[in-house]
Amino acid sequence: MHPPVRIAVVGAGAIAQLAHLPVLSKLRGAQLVALCDNDRAKARALADRFSIPDVFTDIDDLLDYDELDAVVVASPSHLHEPQVLQLLAAGVDVMCERPLSLASKGIERILAAAARGNRKVFVANNHRFRSDVQALARFLSGGELGKLSGVRAGAYHPRGKIEGWRLRRQEAGGGALFEQGFPLVDLAMWLADFPVPERVWCHIDRARGANAVEESAVLAVECANNISFSIDVSWSYVGTDERWWFETLSSRGSARLAPLRVAKELNGKPVDVSPTGAAARESAFIQSYRAELTHFVSVLRGEVEYEAPTDQVIVHRLLEAAYKSAEERKEVRL
Repeated sequence: MHPPVRIAVVGAGAIAQLAHLPVLSKLRGAQLVALCDNDRAKARALADRFSIPDVFTDIDDLLDYDELDAVVVASPSHLHEPQVLQLLAAGVDVMCERPLSLASKGIERILAAAARGNRKVFVANNHRFRSDVQALARFLSGGELGKLSGVRAGAYHPRGKIEGWRLRRQEAGGGALFEQGFPLVDLAMWLADFPVPERVWCHIDRARGANAVEESAVLAVECANNISFSIDVSWSYVGTDERWWFETLSSRGSARLAPLRVAKELNGKPVDVSPTGAAARESAFIQSYRAELTHFVSVLRGEVEYEAPTDQVIVHRLLEAAYKSAEERKEVRL
């Protein structure tokens, strides 16, 4: 019988409080042993709430801790690369919230460091682990809907909901396109089995100020094999609720998420072939993190094969091309 994987969390912000800590504190095969954050009072309060034995305010002190196998990095985005590199150099396996780095070159540095040290690094692309996404992936990979031709997706946040470091470009890396567009681009590319991007066009609306980030963006991507993506994101949406949509178009069918609805052409007519089942007992958000962290622990225990997240370089290069397109006001060819 395998001993539990001893895990610490770095960062005590919203994503740690809403996902990592509640899931890890109850996850079979994992033991949540420490929390590290520069705000000791907040970290101590959360540690007491989730029965975490130790609290640290500095990663150097955390790395002196003997009872540690892996770390989840859930700090602000600009800290991800230096923290992940420090942890890998200390011989610790790491799961990092997206983005792994603010630039594709940074991701390459992290992948190289992990390979040199024979360490494992993961990116918290939790959307891939949603049960409805997994079901859609089975429809697409099995060819039941024919050849995938496109993805149409978007996300709107009501105006005024985003604050703090996410509004500063040097710390966040970008605004609505980077924060909301990243998971949509990653999910589209992953479901399409990472086709080669060939042409990118993007328009962004940026707030005033040298360090300001974009409040909205529209992105169009044309890939090899005649697959196209269009992504529409905004932080300046005038509405009372968040909006999120994700649809796939194929030669013999279509599908949309949240909830999953699938149509398939049979005898020349569209037929609803959506899977049915019992209603979920937890939100898609928590379910996805539970599945993702279960996978993380299973890999570290040697029960599932590890795959390095090399595909994140492709996603970041695509987003870098999008920003270049918006800056130059023209299409970018890759």
